[in-house]
Amino acid sequence: MTSKSARTALSALLLSCAGLFFLPSSQAAAPVVVTPVVGLPDFADLVEKVGPAVVNIRTTERIKMGQGDAEMQEFLRRFFGQAVPRGRRGGNGGGNAVPEEVQRGVGSGFIISADGYVLTNAHVVEGADEVTVTLTDRREFTAKVLGSDERSDVAVLKVEAANLPVLRIGDSNKIRVGEWVIAIGSPFNLENTVTAGIISAKARDTGEYLPLIQSDVAVNPGNSGGPLINMRGEVIGITSQIATLSGAYNGISFAVPIQEAMRVAEQLKKTGHVTRGRLGVQIGEVTRDVAQALGLERARGAEVAMVEPGGPADKAGIKVGDIILKFNGLPIEKTADLPRLVGASKIGSQANVTVWRRGKQQDIGVTIVELQDEKTASSGKAQPKKGAPAETNALGLHVSDLSAAQKRELKTEAGVLVESVQGRAATAGVQQGDVILQVDNTEIHSASQFNGIVAKLDPKKPVAVLVRRDTVTQYLVIKPRE
Repeated sequence: MTSKSARTALSALLLSCAGLFFLPSSQAAAPVVVTPVVGLPDFADLVEKVGPAVVNIRTTERIKMGQGDAEMQEFLRRFFGQAVPRGRRGGNGGGNAVPEEVQRGVGSGFIISADGYVLTNAHVVEGADEVTVTLTDRREFTAKVLGSDERSDVAVLKVEAANLPVLRIGDSNKIRVGEWVIAIGSPFNLENTVTAGIISAKARDTGEYLPLIQSDVAVNPGNSGGPLINMRGEVIGITSQIATLSGAYNGISFAVPIQEAMRVAEQLKKTGHVTRGRLGVQIGEVTRDVAQALGLERARGAEVAMVEPGGPADKAGIKVGDIILKFNGLPIEKTADLPRLVGASKIGSQANVTVWRRGKQQDIGVTIVELQDEKTASSGKAQPKKGAPAETNALGLHVSDLSAAQKRELKTEAGVLVESVQGRAATAGVQQGDVILQVDNTEIHSASQFNGIVAKLDPKKPVAVLVRRDTVTQYLVIKPRE
């Protein structure tokens, strides 16, 4: 091909291609809509606005120590990282033990009213003899614990002050998965630390009493009790837990929804404790196989595993094997829905419970009674029952050996009786009077064996305990604190 013919061919090709792009106006293609690129949010103004209402919380406990108390010194060294100075000796030559104030830990909180009401986690102030609240301007106040509720992990403090900065309360029922949030707190005692992320899931069941907000905001020990804040500067949750294998942040954190926290807080402010409703049943999950066998179109509801003799459900006619599908017209999609709805019911009210029995739905009227659980809420230190020592092990449990008569009655050769419960075990749902049959994969036969096993547990890892309560046996997972 000559150069002239090559130029002619090239010109024809270019004109042909031009026809693809330069169409007559009557044949013009519709414009492509391009979504603008959105940059990451700037949290600086938000933090400047809400930061002053977030507080640091330090707790101390008074411990009696005397000269030569090497065992206590070793305990303090291991758990608090250093030996605690001994107290001054008494006038009789130093033989008397004197109280020492030992720092128990550091947490976070936030101010909800200008006159000094502060929200935090129950586990932050659990067992504390003195609580100190520090503001960002370095002012310090000694706080009074008005009440704490272990089931929701919410506590209310009061400091004597006025014109304090306040956080606005948002609506945790309107949160959306994927929206930006920030947490402010004191991880590892680094005050007013800000971390950011997104909401990962709503209403996450973690084995606790409440459905929690899951996020990927970095949370570490010391963040507990601090606020989870949306981009409008509103509190939507209280930072409470982390899912971890290491004891530190692993990408998943949980917060108590602020709507439930405020409902609990109002009761704690008024009475120092929380009142919840009770049906008097033990329930279990409805599996797909069970639903299919019973004629349900899908797995839903709560299976009644046990009915308390003489309790409200028993009096109303609810029976073991019933599947509770609705409570006051609200559907029970999963087992955890039922205790939350019942717990929020007014004491003495008449509730309508819809059950599935022998292939048919049936409505049953039940009178709601008060949930009696000494460990559900408290305004001070938990008091052990008469004759039981106040000390508990790392799980928060004091147990005793089963008598021969008790073993015969329970038809078991294993197990120990729970005499008192607090802390991590109470949060997991262990109750006084439960029988612990197994810890992880080890069968339990005595209190000394149980305490020996617990003493060797890794405090950063969850532990599964097999618990028998009345005629119901189930695993409960006791999780590490932050």
